[in-house]
Amino acid sequence: MKTFTFLIGFFISTTALAENYTVDSRHTFPSFSINHMGFSTQKGRFNTTTGQISLFPEKNTGQIDIVIDSNSIDTGLIELEEHLKKPDFLEVERYPTIRFISTGLQFSKDSLIGADGNLTLHGVTKPVHLNVTHFKCGLNPVAMKQVCGADVITSFKRSDFGVSKYVPMISDDVQVEIQIEAIKD
Repeated sequence: MKTFTFLIGFFISTTALAENYTVDSRHTFPSFSINHMGFSTQKGRFNTTTGQISLFPEKNTGQIDIVIDSNSIDTGLIELEEHLKKPDFLEVERYPTIRFISTGLQFSKDSLIGADGNLTLHGVTKPVHLNVTHFKCGLNPVAMKQVCGADVITSFKRSDFGVSKYVPMISDDVQVEIQIEAIKD
């Protein structure tokens, strides 16, 4: 009974130390760039992102769970967006979301500098590493709420996720940048 009581107390105290944040979709934009046949770099972004972030500042650890609506892809070209939503690429009817769940966070002092985790894209889950190039938490003076924000970069091979149409004419390498803000719950 003492062990059970200790475990419940430990769980409650550990949970109480977490700072929980909800992704602000109005200020969060995952974007991508990909070489288009060697002529130019095609860019796009996703307009709808949700998720939860938990940080344990005293322990320099936490958890990230981000969900991107695949159907919210925005390239500025409706014809291209419609093509990218089809089975050749994102297949949004079958795979409506892209998801990242962290398996570990890296900190330098009090600043988040990286996150390892699993990316699920097109029904395939693979490990990826996110480099955090900017991280700040503080009071948003307009909203008067605690906010954390970050700029993140990573890259991966789209063929690793079963999206290999037109490789190598259209590059296999996808560069990803994410500007994210999350509001403390």
